[in-house]
Amino acid sequence: MSPPRRIWVTRTEPQAEATAARLRRMGLDPVVAPVLEARPIAGAAIDLAGVDAIAFTSGHGVSAFAALSDRRDLPAFAVGQTTAALARAAGFASVTASSGGATGLAKAIGAASPKPRLVLNPTAAEPAADLAAILAGLEIGARIVAVYETSAAGPDAAPADIDAILIHSAKAARLVAGLIAPAEAARIAVFAISGAAAAPLSALPFARIAAAPFPDEASLLDLLQG
Repeated sequence: MSPPRRIWVTRTEPQAEATAARLRRMGLDPVVAPVLEARPIAGAAIDLAGVDAIAFTSGHGVSAFAALSDRRDLPAFAVGQTTAALARAAGFASVTASSGGATGLAKAIGAASPKPRLVLNPTAAEPAADLAAILAGLEIGARIVAVYETSAAGPDAAPADIDAILIHSAKAARLVAGLIAPAEAARIAVFAISGAAAAPLSALPFARIAAAPFPDEASLLDLLQG
């Protein structure tokens, strides 16, 4: 099967456009049509009492935290370089970027000196991973606060003439599954950020379903090279 050229980017904005820019630099043709939108949770509150560090698992978490709190003096840890850049842009002076999703983030926090005792994680109402449980294994406490949520947002059908689909979450995959007919799936490849993200699409006869070996976008985009 030849490498895909026209690729449907399904993730939320503004991250979708950042992904599209990376695809263009790879010489590919992205079609940005998010199936999810993110919005702040009304009434969310940030409690930083006793907190030693902030853990950002997404850019949406950075934006929501920045709108809810003026504190920027705590060290921040972020999944991926893009989220780390957003944290710096929001005013955090000490930002550590990690790779490998929530597990890699926890390892970076555990390796810090001094090691944080309590970490605040501003995250989604339905987070993809249980960061608190991972940190507990490293004897680090976590305060998880839902600051944003995602919900379905267009399109009513898959974009025309696509060769592949990029999937960044299981929630997006479930929505995509409802937009693809079996006859269409047979000519389309799926590239997912993790096995869990790919799972909702396994019942459809896609030409290929590949999951990144590590749950980060760099690993996801590497799949497009093979």
